[in-house]
Amino acid sequence: MPTLSGDIQMTYVLALTGGIATGKSTADQFFKKQNIPIVDCDKIAHDLMKPKNASWQAIKDNFGEEYLNDDQTINRKKLGQLVFSNKSALNRLNQLTHPLIFDKTIQKITSYQNEDMVILDAPVYFESGLDKKNIANSVLVITLPESIQIERLKQRNNLTDKEARMRINSQMPLSKKTQLADFVIENTGTIKELESKLEQLLNKIKKEG
Repeated sequence: MPTLSGDIQMTYVLALTGGIATGKSTADQFFKKQNIPIVDCDKIAHDLMKPKNASWQAIKDNFGEEYLNDDQTINRKKLGQLVFSNKSALNRLNQLTHPLIFDKTIQKITSYQNEDMVILDAPVYFESGLDKKNIANSVLVITLPESIQIERLKQRNNLTDKEARMRINSQMPLSKKTQLADFVIENTGTIKELESKLEQLLNKIKKEG
């Protein structure tokens, strides 16, 4: 949990994670409606990969200019083809970019130090080792049965069954994430039902916090 010397009030950091297409974006929308700030790790990672930014520079220096497009942006498709077929390349990419993402995440969280609560939206919270960094008070995992997850992902991203399974399998199994979580919400119903569960969770945290 990030601390600033002299802080009187501590911001409660709730890490939000889960699997692909389990409902994290819907949860984000709910938290926004409650006026709770959200630190989005995916957006931070995306911004850092823009030309001249830190991750962009690290990729250019370590993988070469052949992974840049003509307009100098990262050729994500080409880089993706490399790292998802070559584990050592993926590890190298993660070693380069994860510390940069972590530093920027801490900056963002501390900028909300006057808020009661901040949501840390981190799809690969466990995979990236953020859970070892002690930056969240608790972790919420949104989960659902794999059969529903596959169907939602196929519809959302227009994927084949095989493509959907490959994407899901590239992340830590949901069953393992639920074991590591402080709170687990199963998103098998409607949006309204999910929002009701999230509201109950917020009340529980406020009561205990």
